[in-house]
Amino acid sequence: MERAKVCILSSVHPALDTRIFYKEAKTLAQAGYEVTLIAQHDKSETVNGVRIIALPSPKNRFQRIFFLTWRIFRLALRQKADIYHFHDPELLLVGLLLKLLTGTKVVYDVHEDVPQDILTKAWLPSLIRRPIAKVMNFIEKQVAYHLDAIVTATEAIADAFKKPEPIVIHNYPDLTALPQSDRHQINASEFVLIYIGVINRLRGAVEMVRALEYLSIDLKVRLELIGKFESPDLARELAAMPGSQRVRFFGWLSWEEAWHHAQSATVGLVLFHPAPNHEKALPNKLFEYMAAGLPVIASNFPLWKEIVEGNKCGLTVDPLNPKEIAQAIEYLIEHPELRQEMGENGRRAVIEKYNWEQEAEKLLALYQRLLERV
Repeated sequence: MERAKVCILSSVHPALDTRIFYKEAKTLAQAGYEVTLIAQHDKSETVNGVRIIALPSPKNRFQRIFFLTWRIFRLALRQKADIYHFHDPELLLVGLLLKLLTGTKVVYDVHEDVPQDILTKAWLPSLIRRPIAKVMNFIEKQVAYHLDAIVTATEAIADAFKKPEPIVIHNYPDLTALPQSDRHQINASEFVLIYIGVINRLRGAVEMVRALEYLSIDLKVRLELIGKFESPDLARELAAMPGSQRVRFFGWLSWEEAWHHAQSATVGLVLFHPAPNHEKALPNKLFEYMAAGLPVIASNFPLWKEIVEGNKCGLTVDPLNPKEIAQAIEYLIEHPELRQEMGENGRRAVIEKYNWEQEAEKLLALYQRLLERV
């Protein structure tokens, strides 16, 4: 029996993106689908049963939006897939054209509330952000109406779509990737804070480094920042801050390498600012820290408080207040048994309810329905 062909598209994310590759593409390949992924990568190759068609890294946004998308469209057409699954709002036109020209099934995977996200784009002049957000909202909803399925990362994003009715597939950790050994760091000689992800202002980079200035020099505290800087200016600014003497900047690391660092850390930090697109988000790293057995210090958004405090797996603070962040760090340093208990609670919560296994079932059920639909 011939396997159904799936073609996954992204112009923005790297091929080995956690959600796109390690969760969705791998799940589909393991379920027997013939999966092709078209995304930025250093070479075309097959990884874990997923055939990657490598795209070059664009020099700038203009090149990515106006040239890379056209290249993706041409490559996608050649695949003659049974289902196309795209992940970026700038591929909306590509998705619509694939639907109109091939008549096959097309899925739009929405990671962010796009209109709200536009309102926080520092590279856009502030005067035009709101008009662009309104135009983009209209285009997104009109195109979505003609597609076969909408997948969203959170319930809050799903609320913005009416037809087709969206399927929420959360970015929860894959239990098969979790190490089986328990962590025992109650008497750790060094207290290691970790942040993994894009390093920018809206995700609390400045406040994390500044918080270190409020901690006694007698405390052996180190902050590990793992990820790409959004701008060279921010990298220089952080390096010039007094707290940077306690920071190790690692740059981008693979998921496996980042996970290794998380395993040897003491506390995970998720200190996003209260931007429009953050307060109802469910960031990957919050659950990955929990899965690694790390207690977390997170922004005190109502949804995040419900998860963190409801599962007794960490502390929530005002992400704009470096002194309050420092107090939370110091509290966890002074209470090692509580820290251990919080880490165990977080890991248990992931194993019991915040895991990819249940989300994978929703993805596979959606694909089965699409293939059965005439």
